[in-house]
Parts: sequence; structure tokens; C-alpha cells
Amino acid sequence: MVPKLILMFTLNDVTVPDALDYFEQVKDLPVDFFGFKEIGLPPEKMQQLNDKIHSAGFKSFLEVVEYEEDKISGPAQQAVDMGFDYLMGTIYYPSIWDIVGKGSNKKINYFPFFGKIYDRPSILDGTIDELVSEAKKLEALGADGFDLLLYRYKYPDKIDELAKRVVSEVKVPVVSAGSINSWERLQATIDQGFWGFTIGGAFFEKKFVPDGSYRDNVKAVVDYLKKADKK
Repeated sequence: MVPKLILMFTLNDVTVPDALDYFEQVKDLPVDFFGFKEIGLPPEKMQQLNDKIHSAGFKSFLEVVEYEEDKISGPAQQAVDMGFDYLMGTIYYPSIWDIVGKGSNKKINYFPFFGKIYDRPSILDGTIDELVSEAKKLEALGADGFDLLLYRYKYPDKIDELAKRVVSEVKVPVVSAGSINSWERLQATIDQGFWGFTIGGAFFEKKFVPDGSYRDNVKAVVDYLKKADKK
């Protein structure tokens, strides 16, 4: 089973201002999910884009790149109020359950970050043992999945080990998020067994089809996943 593509209308961890136009270019392609960040669009445009995603038959992700509790609560509430299907990112705080709900009161699927995360674009820090331990703890608390900043890990030589440990030791879905910007990394993501992965900036920067359009780049990845799924 190949991982699910979450197409993000983002560049450098910010939603692009013409995200609505880009969605129109690719909404007919068999992408698994669409999403974007909490900054870059005014609220009315965010709602409009989320509504269009749903009208086209897709589920939506809002990824929040904030690390302090008082800066997370607003965007998390926004994700619920606007009707997103998934909230990705955020550092976990117990107060978030009051917003996203839990168990029979769940209002949105919650895929938090784990590890020591800072800066924007984000950097992931911490030992592999620390990261796996934290993920297991959050899983026990009710996290529906995880947002793993694999290619933002501070220790590049340990990326493969981190992926293997997390995917094998965590039972809920894990998304490899950020910097999947080459065919080699795309194939590695398939081989690593992730539930899903995000691509945002690499489509705008035409990393897969340098001479092609935005749509050409998205279609190339979708076609690659189709072929990989048949092997």
C-alpha cells in the first residue's frame, strides 16, 4: 500500500496567496487529501478554500506551525470552526483536547508534532529514543496520528533509523511532512511505510518536472504513486 498524498498549498510553511487558483488546476486529479497552513490567507479565503475542497469530494488538513500554547489555541479552534477534517502540527498541550474533542466528543482528527521543534520552516530535534517515547505517550493519550518532520530532523544521518523506529513502534497513522522534494525521497517515503506524506513547496518549485507546470508536477507524483501501488 503506497502512502497517501496530502497536497499542501504552501511554500516555506506559509499558504500561498493564490491557493484557490492552484486548487482549481488540480482538483480533478486523484490526490488523496488537500491542505494548507494557518497563515498566508485571510479567514474568509481559508473558509472558501476549505469549502471548495469539500465540495470536490476531498477531506482537508490544516497544519499549524506554532509551538506555544497561547498561539496554538486560536488556530486549533479555527480548524474546528471552519470544518477541517484534520488538524496537523502544533505542540501537544492537554488544553487542546478541550478544543478538538476526544473519544465520542471528537470534533476533528488530531495529528500533532512530537519532539523538540523550533523555527519556521521547522527543525526537529531530540534523540530517536526520546522521539519514539513521546510519540507512544501521545498515542496513549488519544492522538489520532502524527506529523513527523522527518526531513527536517537535525541529524540527517539518522533519518532512516528515525523513520523505521516510528513507523514500526507507533500504531496510529504517521505522516512524513516537509521537504519531500525529489524522486529519491518520494521512493524512500514509499519504502519507509508511512501512512501519508505532504508535498507543498516542491510542487511550486517544480522539483519533479522542472520544465513542466504546477499541474504537471502534481500529476507526475500521482502517476508515480499509481505505478508503485501496482508493483
